[in-house]
Order: sequence, then C-alpha cells, then structure tokens
Amino acid sequence: MRRDSEYGTRADRVAGVMLGTAVGDALGAGYEYGSARLGPDGPQMIGGGLGGFAPGQWTDDTAMAWCVLEVAARGRGLLADEALTEVARNFGRWYDSGPPDIGYQTAAVLRAAGPAPTAAAAREAAGEHFRRSHHSAGNGSLMRTAPVALAHLGDTGAIVRAATAVSDLTHSDPRTGQACVLWSLAIDRAVREQVLDLRSGLARLDEPDREF
Repeated sequence: MRRDSEYGTRADRVAGVMLGTAVGDALGAGYEYGSARLGPDGPQMIGGGLGGFAPGQWTDDTAMAWCVLEVAARGRGLLADEALTEVARNFGRWYDSGPPDIGYQTAAVLRAAGPAPTAAAAREAAGEHFRRSHHSAGNGSLMRTAPVALAHLGDTGAIVRAATAVSDLTHSDPRTGQACVLWSLAIDRAVREQVLDLRSGLARLDEPDREF
C-alpha cells in the first residue's frame, strides 16, 4: 500500500474521482463514436462530438453522475427508496432540460417514467423497456456510477446493493448492474488503498434472481 503522501490524502482522492470523471469525459467528448480523429499529440479539449459540446464541456455521462452525487453528498447513502427517488427525479429534471446528448435507452425510460418519477416508476419503466427490447445492457448506468462508491466507502455490501439499485433506475439487464458493481468496488479500493483492481469484485457478483 502506498502512503498518502505519494498520492495525496483520502479527501484528495475522493475529489479526484469526480474531477477525473468530468475532465476525462470532457476530453473524450469530441471523439465519441469517431466524431473526430486523434492527432499525433493525442486527445485534446476540442469539443464537438455528438452533442456539439464546447471545448471542456462534459457530456451526459458527467451530467447524470452529478444527479447521483447531489444525493450522495447529503451523507445518507443511496440505499433507501427515498434517496433513489431523489436520484430518479434529478434524472427527470435533467432530461426535461433538453440535454444536447442522451442515450436512446435512458431517454426512453425517463420519458416513460413521467415527470418527477419515483424510484418505483423508474424501475418499472426500465423493466418494461427490457421486457420489450431484450437489449438493455448498454453503458448508460455504468458511466454515472462513480458517486456510488463515494457514498458508501469501505462498506462492500452497501456498495454492491447501491450500485445495482442506481443502475436499475434505467437499466434492468443484470449485466449492467454487475458492471456498475465491479467499477464501484474498484473505485472504493482505489480511494481507500490506492490500488486499481477490477478483478477482486468478481467474487461479489451473484447471479440476480429476477423475474421479467
């Protein structure tokens, strides 16, 4: 384990999770789906991309992560249905604002969940989308999962449950929840132990027992 002095304090690393998310997102925005070619100096803050973003502007990835972070920052966690409803309603307000870019599935689910959706309404809309399409294993919930680890640092069980629950608000395919669990656990370990390890979370992936 490396000393805090080498990579800053834990508070620095907590802040770095979201700063890194936002900066990396803005850096990649102009290149999404081959929107632009990489130059010889690598990626630059060029803007553009699928949403016509300004240089340095983040995309729906960070915008939705912020919807989760705003609730997580209150210190009450992300497990209670009340907290999940607040997240769902943040998603709904963001969707209603007319963002320049949004994933097809996320848009379909939030539109079906209606204005000011509860967590239950969002889950039902996501489940119905899965039942109809059987193609809901996109990365839309993975891209916003970083705040989950920050809300439950050091509590592996809570991170597993919260990552799955936040994912389920728009993406019902069990594989999406599992991806969020793996990444959230990796963030938790990176913040606490300064180790980047995705594989150790595999032991926490129990096959969900779900009926659709």
